[in-house]
Amino acid sequence: MRIRAFTPQDLTALTDLTIETFRPFYEDSFRPLVGETVFANQHGGWRDDYRREVPGLHAPERHLYVAVAEAEAGDGDGDGDGDGDGDNLAGFVAWSVDPDRRNGSISHLAVSPQHRRGHLGTALCEHAFAHMRSLGAEVVEIGTGGDPFHAPARALYERLGCTALPTAVYYRQL
Repeated sequence: MRIRAFTPQDLTALTDLTIETFRPFYEDSFRPLVGETVFANQHGGWRDDYRREVPGLHAPERHLYVAVAEAEAGDGDGDGDGDGDGDNLAGFVAWSVDPDRRNGSISHLAVSPQHRRGHLGTALCEHAFAHMRSLGAEVVEIGTGGDPFHAPARALYERLGCTALPTAVYYRQL
């Protein structure tokens, strides 16, 4: 696995991976939990939201960064032919740094299904943490959901030594 800086050629694969990663949350978790009216109002266009959002994740001039993990030949698709079936993007992490406040924030972390459970999320977070430290950050913030879909993310962040801050968000149809 190789972790490297984002390039514009990564944009389509990053957008696709983001949509693939978070589809189960929006469609299988959030929608049934809040109902159709709240879902449509809050996240009815979630795929298009990501298509608009992902291109702006990497803007170093604004202290926004993305790193991608590439699977090496033979990694990933499990068919043993070493071709990766044309998709070598295994995951990515997006973060920002506020130099004046000396803190950083991870906004997105996504790992393709075939590369999960292999500590790639840990490696991506540690990569972002090192970059944040090099820019003077002393603290990092990572947010995630309290629902079952986000349980693996919560476990990862706890293993990384992060402290959870209990919070609640409520929705109601009017």
